[in-house]
Amino acid sequence: MDPLREKSLLMTRRHFFGRGAMGIGAAALGSLLNPNLFSAFADETAGGRVFGKTDFAPKAKRVIYLFMAGGPSQIDMFDYKPGLEKLHNTELPASVRMGQRLTGMTSGQSSFPVVKSLFKFNQHGKSGAWVSELLPHIAEVMDDVCVVKTVNTEAINHDPAITFIQTGFQQPGRPCMGAWLSYGLGSVNQNLPAFIVMISSGKESDQPLYTRLWGSGFLPSEHQGVNFRGVGDPVLYLSNPPGINSKTRRRMLDGLAKLNAKEFQTAGDPEINARISQYEMAFRMQTSVPDLTDISKEPQSVLDSYGPDVKKPGSFAYNCLLARRMAERDVRFVQLYHRGWDQHSNLPERIREQCKDTDQPSAALIKDLKTRGLLDDTLVIWGGEFGRTVYSQGKIEKANYGRDHHGRCFSVMMAGGGIKPGISYGQTDDFCYNVAENPVHIHDLNATTLHCLGIDHEKLTYRFQGRDFRLTDVHGEVVKGILT
Repeated sequence: MDPLREKSLLMTRRHFFGRGAMGIGAAALGSLLNPNLFSAFADETAGGRVFGKTDFAPKAKRVIYLFMAGGPSQIDMFDYKPGLEKLHNTELPASVRMGQRLTGMTSGQSSFPVVKSLFKFNQHGKSGAWVSELLPHIAEVMDDVCVVKTVNTEAINHDPAITFIQTGFQQPGRPCMGAWLSYGLGSVNQNLPAFIVMISSGKESDQPLYTRLWGSGFLPSEHQGVNFRGVGDPVLYLSNPPGINSKTRRRMLDGLAKLNAKEFQTAGDPEINARISQYEMAFRMQTSVPDLTDISKEPQSVLDSYGPDVKKPGSFAYNCLLARRMAERDVRFVQLYHRGWDQHSNLPERIREQCKDTDQPSAALIKDLKTRGLLDDTLVIWGGEFGRTVYSQGKIEKANYGRDHHGRCFSVMMAGGGIKPGISYGQTDDFCYNVAENPVHIHDLNATTLHCLGIDHEKLTYRFQGRDFRLTDVHGEVVKGILT
């Protein structure tokens, strides 16, 4: 084709799309400034489902995900194996290991000695669930929770494992669960983000967390998680700078919105509208966030239930209390990360510290939600990216041994929002090394989470680079045995 003729055609197409986008840009700006303006047209479909609505009646309206980053040891907390007493310090049979791929931390070990849990287990509640002495407060709520003991993953190192369980894929670039829910169900509270993230740390927390773990991937950026900080303003630039008041900021945002709308008319980039939306949310958050984070009016009995650190911004206890307050305000997805569970050495001491940080607040959150009638429609998830091995890393005799990463079986605790309470699901073998009954892959876990929210995981899709993507990729089965 003649280059001049091709250029003319390109300019004509650009001119056409630019003109066509003018009305869209104005409509988008109007809807962002007045979210109810086009509510009659909220039933637009894509990927085979109606976005903003559920596929069937949901049991849960929201999720609070307590993510124990690093891989908590299921052997020392939930998966009681009394038979390990006799097997302590014996070699783990090759028939049990079955040639498992090992991490670089233990691949050079000449032996793999079995190490029993040093902690006592007792049965609790009407269900008679076995729980370690490390978790006295969680033991009190075992009749309200389900412990899935057979969660499994192929990933054996932190980055791919945590990326996998959060996004459904081991490599970076895909949206996380919170972003999928924001995209698929939208926000209930227009004054707070649909997806909020908070991070706390144990005494020894050298494992990094990446912002992409709560990112939107290829979804519009408005669906990414908003990270609440533990120091200063909960959200950056929440406070107006000196000399700027609310009216001045409002005029500035109105001007920016008009400029961005003009840019959208020219470029047609949907991220421009996402930017306008985020500016408007930031403005509304100047009022809603201070009210959310003001815990001064909480009864002393409630503060005491979360533990002594509840008044320390950024602590796990403080974040758990905020998570309950967010649930009251209908935030769709709240994710708490608590680092420090990667215990390759000195496990007996370090796991005590971690449990001291997390046990009481986790149990208090479940109790608090239940007392307020929120547990029925709030799904609480507690777990990490994988578990720990039955064999030791380091010498057992020194009692400063650790346990390596283990993805073949680990425990995840779930409560509320459509989950059957007071049960343990799945069985592992005598060594807590392989699944013996009812395996639950992380795709199954994610499919079940979406199911509790009224979403068919096969229908929540987004077309990107020529194919439809979803949280569960091309896998996943709903675990019906744990549903009410």
